[in-house]
Order: sequence, then C-alpha cells, then structure tokens
Amino acid sequence: MKRRAFCTAVLGAAATGLAALAPSSLCLAAPGGGPAGVSPSRPDLVAVQGENVAAALDKGLAAFGGMETFVKPGQTVLIKPNMGWAVAPAGGANTSPVLMRQLVEHCFRAGAKKVTCFDNPCDHWRDAYRESGIEAAVRDAGGVVAPPHSESYYHPVSILGGKILAQAKVHELYMEADVILNAPVLKHHGGTGLSCAMKNLMGVVWDRRFYHGRGLDQCIADFTTYGRRPALNIVDAGRVMLSGGPRGQASSQYKKLDLLILGPDIVAVDAASALAYGANPGQFAYIGMGEKMGVGKGTLEGLNVQRLRV
Repeated sequence: MKRRAFCTAVLGAAATGLAALAPSSLCLAAPGGGPAGVSPSRPDLVAVQGENVAAALDKGLAAFGGMETFVKPGQTVLIKPNMGWAVAPAGGANTSPVLMRQLVEHCFRAGAKKVTCFDNPCDHWRDAYRESGIEAAVRDAGGVVAPPHSESYYHPVSILGGKILAQAKVHELYMEADVILNAPVLKHHGGTGLSCAMKNLMGVVWDRRFYHGRGLDQCIADFTTYGRRPALNIVDAGRVMLSGGPRGQASSQYKKLDLLILGPDIVAVDAASALAYGANPGQFAYIGMGEKMGVGKGTLEGLNVQRLRV
C-alpha cells in the first residue's frame, strides 16, 4: 500500500476505533458487560475518554478500587513509561508527562515507599528524559528517575516460555520493584505496525537489537512470559501518532483520541488499544502470539469492560 493510501486508511479507521471505545457505544463491551459506566463487578478493562488526562486517570483507577488495589503501603514501585525519544510531549512519541506525574502522586497516596521511573531510550537517554518532560514531572511529584545507560544495571534472566528470546539482560529495577506499572503511549511503529503495552517492555531490556534481528513480534511476545509482569497497564491514547512511528516525522499523521485504557491483562490492553487505533487486533502479530502463549486475551470477548467519560 502506498504511503498516502495507508495514511488515509488509518485515519479513517481510527475514527471507527474511537467510536468503538466511546462511552456512548456498546461495541467495546463484551456480552453481559452492562451499560456504559456501570459494572456489576471489578472490570477487566477500563476505557476513559476526556481531554483532562489527570482526571481521566483518577476516574480509571477509581473503577478498579483506586491505586490501593495495586500498591500497598511500604512497597516500592517502578513505573515504566515510553521515554525513548528526545522530542517534546506534543510529538506523541512518549508518554504524557502529565499522566506520569499523576501516576506517581497516586502511588504515594496509596502508601508507596519509593516510586522510580526509567526507560532504555533509542535517543541519548539524558536528552530523551529531559525533552519528553517526564524527568521533571516525575521529580516534581517526588519520584526518582533512574539512569539506564550502563550494562551493569542489567542482569541475565531466563525467559522460560520464550520461543526465540530464551534469555535477556533485564534492568535490576524491573526485577527488584514490589510493583510494576506499565505506562506506554499508543502509536504507530514501522516494524510491528503498533507500539503499545507489550512492546513498551522492550525498554527494560539491554539488547534491543536482538529483538530486531531475530524476530521482533515473537520476541515482544516472548518477554511477556517472563515471571515479572506489570500489575497494571495504563495506555496514553491522547494524541495518537498514526504514521511515521515510533519517533515521528514531519509528515506524521495524528488523531486526537483523548483516551486512557487501563487493565492488568497486557494482551487485552493491547487488543483494546488496537481498536482505539482503528484496527483489528489480529493485524498485529505479537498480540496473537501473546494470546497463544497464554499471557492474556487477544480479543475483548467475555471481558468485563467499563467505559467512562470525564
């Protein structure tokens, strides 16, 4: 497909995906999920629509019973954003710093002893940390921003369920934290088609080149079988990059979706994010691979999905 045709198709599909996630639509809710904004039990997944990302996070977490459901007093927390690119927040390549600040504050209100954030960026880490706005936002909220640049921070682990990625060097913070929160941005990716929650975990691994050289989709799925998984995934789908990802280009197309998607099932979260993007989750190989490997659900069928608006 030519670039112009691709962009046109994705832009149109994104509008359809937004309709599927909108509170006024029943398309996202699984049978028995109940009316919009009403859940008979704790939801499996929450989609919150609204321009105010801090208020959207507040409402999304409240649907799960608050951050206290995931973070207990005295625990250490690692928040893993997408902080891989030295571009301003408006570029849509990194997680919103407003969202990150609010996440850190919620963790401390839940009683966290320490909240740390890091990423292994593609651009120079100091530039990416600064230009993304995340470093300042995390520190302003009382959190710690950790360096990622030395291989000595990463330690070998076995990925017992991996088909290609059988072992990897993983940042010590990912292994040591009591609670892991995964906070990706939803965007286009030239290799996988989509970058979201599952792919965001590439940023805790030292050698990303192995993924690209041996089979990117399968390696992404393989890592999700590692025993340490995020307790909650919070997807920033505010201003979504639809082309030219993952860094963005002058010609990149965008769609303002004003969505947060939250859930503990990393595969289901990516499936919902694919719908928000305007695509069938089956278009992205790593989502189906994750489901086949037993990590989570690659569709929303049978899930209790709650749709909210702020």
